[in-house]
Amino acid sequence: MAPGPTNSLVDVAGLRVGHHTRDEPGWLTGVTVVLAPSGGAVAGVDVRGGGPGTRETDLLDPRNLVDRVHAVVLGGGSAFGLAAADGVMDALLDDGIGWPVGEPGQVVPIVPAAILFDLGRGGSWGHRPRAEDGRAAYADASDSAVAQGCVGAGTGARVGGFKGGIGSASVVLASGTTVAALVAVNAAGSAVDPATGLPYAVGLGLGDELAHVGRPGSAELDASRVRAEAVAASAGRPGLATTIGVIATDATLTKAQCQKASGVGHDGLARALKPVHTLFDGDTLFTLATGERPAPDPVEQTLVMEAGADCVARAVVHALLAATSVDRSGEGGIRLRSWSDAFPSAVRD
Repeated sequence: MAPGPTNSLVDVAGLRVGHHTRDEPGWLTGVTVVLAPSGGAVAGVDVRGGGPGTRETDLLDPRNLVDRVHAVVLGGGSAFGLAAADGVMDALLDDGIGWPVGEPGQVVPIVPAAILFDLGRGGSWGHRPRAEDGRAAYADASDSAVAQGCVGAGTGARVGGFKGGIGSASVVLASGTTVAALVAVNAAGSAVDPATGLPYAVGLGLGDELAHVGRPGSAELDASRVRAEAVAASAGRPGLATTIGVIATDATLTKAQCQKASGVGHDGLARALKPVHTLFDGDTLFTLATGERPAPDPVEQTLVMEAGADCVARAVVHALLAATSVDRSGEGGIRLRSWSDAFPSAVRD
């Protein structure tokens, strides 16, 4: 197995990803949109965290009617940020994309969404994504390699005591099926082993994907400091975290199979974050199946779902590595170091 051409979510043909980043003074938030092919994609969801903020997840229950979605929105702003999906719905409607209802040409775009907590991290509590930010992310969507780090929904993210962000990864299975994931990592738990300073899931890299990540030098690896970095300052305070994301494949899956794939995908979060699925996180994963390849048999289904979990874990590592340090303390916001800045000797050329 090897990563796809871009090692990101858009390696699943037909998907596009757009970001809108709000990092001007007083702001540290944003929106990421995943666009399905114009005909939609079969979708499922699994919510594991104790403090979720979601939209249209009941619709994805396999017992319910609608079997396709047209976009998934990931955003900052806590519950306020769900408003970003309105802008994506309006943009889809303008393009004539949606679930057919009533007369010919009348459609309702189906846009599930999930949010993470980043309120106040830029300095102003009132700065959060709105409908116009969702529309801007929609306009930015492309099939180019996904931008990672402090962009879109990952702009104000944190993971433990380090800066979080957007990460993505993909794999092409021996059968030719492509599986990929994109996550916005904003966890109460840590992605870093305090004993080594290494990301928990670094060993899951394919080939030389993560060969540039080394063990921090002894001068940098002060165990007490790493332990302090690895524990969020917000530990014990509700509602200040959440990791959200999208798994995708070009295989043909049913809604029920997509729901199961989302559940297995959470195993990837468990491989990369500790603790995970806490009462203070709203961890939510969607799965999209474009159906460009045949339906897998049960053995291949298992491989697809397990590959999705590993893509999620690898995406968490990429988010950690791509993040950059931020200091908004002078504006009343946060100051967070990136993992790469904390351990410069561990990042090889």
